[in-house]
Formats: sequence, structure tokens, C-alpha cells
Amino acid sequence: MKKYLEAGLIVNTHGVKGEVKIQPWADSAEFLKSFKRLYIDERPFELVSARVHKDFLIAQFKEVTDINTAMVLKNKIVSIDRDDARLPKGSFFIQDIIGASVRDESGNELGRLTDVLELPASNVYVVTGEREILIPAVPQFIIKTDVDAGVITVRLIDGM
Repeated sequence: MKKYLEAGLIVNTHGVKGEVKIQPWADSAEFLKSFKRLYIDERPFELVSARVHKDFLIAQFKEVTDINTAMVLKNKIVSIDRDDARLPKGSFFIQDIIGASVRDESGNELGRLTDVLELPASNVYVVTGEREILIPAVPQFIIKTDVDAGVITVRLIDGM
């Protein structure tokens, strides 16, 4: 498992005092706001202030005090340190299950999880094997996710 997880993209500067506008790739801008430190190119940047504005995070880093320095960060990927994240019990990072073996209730391997589509109703797992299967990531279909073993057990219905 990677130490640093990609969590967003600096899409622009904000104002003239060095703030940056971050498009979150994590659950929400609120999730990113909870971190004291973000990483750019594996280099730590300490958050002095952060606020949510229209689904973006407006962040001020201790190391960035003017617009010129902020401009250098535009289009850079922002990461978090996995050790700094506090996930609820039973939760996991999507990145940690990509590549997992997907099996049905009988233990038959269906393929590997190759992508997760984040849709409004629910996430959808893309499983690639002999054929591609799209499985809604809801309790009716996902029986168990064992991140450590790299195995997802699913219940399929006719037509899947």
C-alpha cells in the first residue's frame, strides 16, 4: 500500500496572498480540510487555514505566502499521508481495493476490480475477467471486502 494517497488537484490560485483552490478527489473538501498537512510531490505543506467554497477547498499553506509561489503549484496533485487519515471502522480507500480479486458467493473468481465509477446513486465496481461486469457497490451485492487479503466477495443476480 502506498504511503501517500492522491487526494486532489490544485486548479488555481485564490486571491493574492498565496491561497490555492483544490479540487478534491477524496470524499469531499470537508475531508481534506481535516488534515494539518498535505503533500505535493511527497513534500509536506502545512495548512495554516482551509475552508470549503463550492465543493472546492481553499487552502493557505505556511510555505506559500504570495500569489507567485502559489502559481507554481497550479496543476499539482495534492496527496495525504495514509497514517494521518482516520477512517471509520470498516471503511477503506478505493485505491487499496483496485486490483483485488472479485469472487462470487461460491468462491468462483470473476476477475479483478479494475475501476470504481463514482456515480450519484452509489459507486459501481468494474470487474474485468472473461467479461466485464458492473456491480453496484451496495450491501445487496457486496458481501465482504477483505482489503488485507485483496478479495471482494459479491452476490450476482441474473443478467449481471
